[in-house]
Amino acid sequence: MAKLLYRLGSSAYRKKWIFLAFWLVLLIAITTFAGLFSKPTSSSFSIPGLDSVVTMEKMQERFPDAEDATSAPSGSVVVQAPEGRTLTDPEIMAEVNAMLDEVRATGVIQDPETVVDPVTAAQGLAAQMTPALEAQGTPAEKIAADIAALSPLSPDEATGIISFTFDAESAMDIATEDMEAVTAILDEYDEGELTVVYNGNAFGAAATSLNMTSELIGLLVAAVVLIITFGSFIAAGMPLISAIIGVGIGIMGIQLATAFTDSVNDMTPALASMIGLAVGIDYALFIVSRFRNELIRQSGSNDLEPKELAQRIRDMDVSTRAHAMGMAVGTAGSAVVFAGMTVLIALVALSIINIPFLTVMALAAAVTVAVAVLVALTFLPALLGLLGTKIFAARVPGPRVPDPEDEKPTMGLLWVRRIRKRPIAHLAVGVILLGLIAIPAASMRLAMPTDGTATPGTAPRIAYDMTADAFGPGRNAPMIALVDTTEVPEQERPLVFGQAVEQFLNTDGVLNAQVAQTTENFDTAQILITPEFDAIDEQTSETLSILRAEAADFEAETGANYGITGVTPIYDDISDRLGEVLVPYILIVLVLAFLVLLLVFRSIWVPLIAALGFGLSVAATFGATVAIFQEGWFGIIDDPQPLLSFLPIMLIGLVFGLAMDYQIFLVTRMREGFTKGKTAGNATSNGFKHGARVVTAAALIMISVFAAFMAQDMSFIKTMGFALAVAVFFDAFIVRMMIIPATMYLLGDKAWWLPKWLDRILPNVDVEGEGLHELNEERTRELKEHAGVGAS
Repeated sequence: MAKLLYRLGSSAYRKKWIFLAFWLVLLIAITTFAGLFSKPTSSSFSIPGLDSVVTMEKMQERFPDAEDATSAPSGSVVVQAPEGRTLTDPEIMAEVNAMLDEVRATGVIQDPETVVDPVTAAQGLAAQMTPALEAQGTPAEKIAADIAALSPLSPDEATGIISFTFDAESAMDIATEDMEAVTAILDEYDEGELTVVYNGNAFGAAATSLNMTSELIGLLVAAVVLIITFGSFIAAGMPLISAIIGVGIGIMGIQLATAFTDSVNDMTPALASMIGLAVGIDYALFIVSRFRNELIRQSGSNDLEPKELAQRIRDMDVSTRAHAMGMAVGTAGSAVVFAGMTVLIALVALSIINIPFLTVMALAAAVTVAVAVLVALTFLPALLGLLGTKIFAARVPGPRVPDPEDEKPTMGLLWVRRIRKRPIAHLAVGVILLGLIAIPAASMRLAMPTDGTATPGTAPRIAYDMTADAFGPGRNAPMIALVDTTEVPEQERPLVFGQAVEQFLNTDGVLNAQVAQTTENFDTAQILITPEFDAIDEQTSETLSILRAEAADFEAETGANYGITGVTPIYDDISDRLGEVLVPYILIVLVLAFLVLLLVFRSIWVPLIAALGFGLSVAATFGATVAIFQEGWFGIIDDPQPLLSFLPIMLIGLVFGLAMDYQIFLVTRMREGFTKGKTAGNATSNGFKHGARVVTAAALIMISVFAAFMAQDMSFIKTMGFALAVAVFFDAFIVRMMIIPATMYLLGDKAWWLPKWLDRILPNVDVEGEGLHELNEERTRELKEHAGVGAS
C-alpha cells in the first residue's frame, strides 16, 4: 500500500491541475445539484418494530385519519395574555382573532375554518362534551376532569393553545416560504402585548437551524495552532483549505441526499461538519508535517536555520520535491488511510444496530470522513505542488521551536524521558484520574430531544414551559392507549373501554384517562392518557412501564388487549433500545479496535492496551458529560437535562476512530524504530519524540473545533461538542501521551510480542512505509552523485 500511495502522492504533486480541477468541479457540481433538488431535513426519530411504533401503525390502520405523531405537519401556538388580564377580555380576543385571520389568509393551513381562538374552542368543547358525558352517567367531577385535560384554555384563562396542521404530507415537506409566512405573523404579534410562541413537529426545523459560527471559531483556533506548528502562514493554510474542500463536498452531498430519502435528520449535517472538519484538518496536518520532514531530509541537514532551509527548498527541482511528497503520502498517508478506516469502521458499525435515523447519521459522517481522507491524499499534494517552493514561505517571526529532526531535545522528548524514569507512577496517576472522572457516568440518564430539552429562550422551549405552567406538566406528554376488543362480544365492548379507563386512572402517575375515539363497531378505541409529569421525567417512564406491565392481566380478565403509543412512549422506547445496544456496541468497537491494531502493529500487547485505554477515555468522557450537562456540576450549564439517547453510542463510534488515529500516528514511529534495531525503550522515546508534536497539534485542533460547536443552539450538538472535546483531551494527553508510553516502557520487548503462527497468517499492511526505504535510499544516492550532500 505504501508504494501505491507513493505513486499517488508524487503524481498528484506533478500533475496538480488534473487533481485540483477534479475536486473543484466535483464541489461545484454537488453544490449546484444540492441547491436545485435538496429538501428540508427531517426531525423525526423512529425505529421500526418498537411496541409504540407497532401500536401507532395499528392505530393508523383502524383509524385512517390518525397521523404519525412524530412526523405530522402539525404545530401548536401558545398565546398568553398580558399580566393581570385574560384571553376572555374582548380586546385580547380581538387581537388573537386578528392574528388567526392573517394565519388563515396565508392559505398554507389545512381546514383553516377549524382554527379558532382558545376561548371559543374551549366553550365549544365544553358544550359538546358535557351533554354527551352526562347522558352516559359520568359523574360531574369526571366530566370536569375530562374537559380540563383537553381544553385549549388554561384554568386561569390567561394562556391558550391553538393547534393547526400545515397543508403538507409531513413536517419535512412544509415549504420554507410557507413556514416563514406563518412564523412572521406569529413573531409580529409576539412583539405586542400578547406573548406568542410556537412548538411541535411543524416548527422543529425553524428552531434547529445550523449557523456557521462554530466552524469559523474552530477554523480560527486551528489556524493559530497550525501557524505555531509550522512557523509559516502559507503552510498553516494548507490543512485548512483541504479540510474546507472535504467538508464542503460532504455537507453538500448530505443536502443532496434529502432529495432521495426522508431519513436525513436535521442533526446530520452538523454532526458530519463537526467530525469532517476535525479529521480533515488533522489528516492534512499529518501529511504536510511529514512532507516538511522529508524536505528537511532531502536538504541534507537536520539542523538548518529557517532561511537556510527555505533556500535549500527553493533550490530543489520538481522531481526532488515530488519524491518528498510521495514519501510523505506513502508513510503518513498510509497512517491516514488506516486512521480513516478506523473511523469508518466505528461509524458504519452503527448500522448493525438497525436504527434507521442513527444509521443515516453515521453513514453521512462516514462518507464525509472518507472524502476527507481522499482529499488529503490527492487534493492536498496537488495544492502543495501548485505552491511549489513557496510552501514554507511567509515565516512567522519569533524563536524557532525545535524540530523532531533537530539534535536539540523537543518538549515531547523531555516529557517522555520523565515517564521513562517513573513509568509506574505515571500509569497509576493516569488510570486513577480517569477512573475518578468516570464515576458520575453510573447515574447517566438518556432521553430523546423534545421541546423540553430545547435551548432556554427559544420559541419551542418557551412554549413547552408555558404549557407546563398553565396546564400542568402532563399536557406535554400525552399518551394514547389503543384498546383492541375484536375478541370481545360486541355488546360488552363499551364496558371493556370503561374498565380500561378505570384501570388507567388507578395507575400511579396518571392524571386523567378518557375515551377519545372509537370505531363504529367498537372493536377499537383510542384512550387518551394524561400523565402527572412531563415527557423527560423519570416518573413518566415508570408510569409507562406500569401501564404496559398491567396489559397481560387486563387481557386475561377482559379478552381485550392494548398498546401504548404517542410521541412520549415512542421516544421512551427509542431511549430504551439505544440503552440496550450500548454495551454490545462497546464490545464490538473494542474487538474491532484490537483487530485493526493487531493488523497495523503486529503485536498482541499494543492493541490490547490501546483498546483498554480507549475504554478508559470513553468512561471518563461519559462521567464528565453527565456531571456537567445532566447533574449541573460547577454551574456551567444553567439547564441540566438527561443526555440525548443516541449521544453515548455516537460518541463511542467517533471517539474510537479518533483514539485509533492518535495511537497509529504515535506508535507507528515507535514500531518503526524497534524494527530498525533500536531497543524497546529507545524506540518508544524516539517514536514519541517524532510523533508527539504533530499529535499535540492535531489534538488541540480537534478540541478547538469540537468545543466551538458548544455555541450551537441544538442541545445534542452542544453536548456532543463538549463530549468530543474532553474525549480528545483525555485520550490524546492522558491515555496516548502518558498511559501508553508508561505501559510500553514497563513491557519492554514484550510489547512487540506476536505468536509466530499468527505472524505468518497476518497480511503485511506496511503502515510505516518500510517498502519505501529502498526507494528512498536509491533517490539519496542519485542526489549524492549529481549534486553532493551539501550542494546548494
